[in-house]
Amino acid sequence: MRFPVDFNEKAKAAKQVSGGGYPVQLSAADLMKNFKYAAGDFEAESFMITESGDSRKIDLKLKIPDVPGSGTHVLGAVDGVLAWIATEEC
Repeated sequence: MRFPVDFNEKAKAAKQVSGGGYPVQLSAADLMKNFKYAAGDFEAESFMITESGDSRKIDLKLKIPDVPGSGTHVLGAVDGVLAWIATEEC
C-alpha cells in the first residue's frame, strides 16, 4: 500500500537551511490526503451507536470472531461469514 504523500521523500527533498534536514514543515492538506486514504469506507448503517448520559459508544456491527488460542490462522470468509482459517506455520 502506498499513501498519496510520502513524508520520507518530502523530508529528503527539504531545503536544508542550516545544514540539517529537520525540522520539516508538514502541510495539513498532505496529512488529510493520507488520512482519507487510510480511513475505512463504511456506511452509517455499519455502526451501532449507544448513548448513555455524557458517554457515547460506537461499535462496528460486523463482529470479528475471537482469535484462536493457538496455531496459525488468517481471518477470512467462509460461506459469507467471517472466520479464522487454520493455516500451516510459516
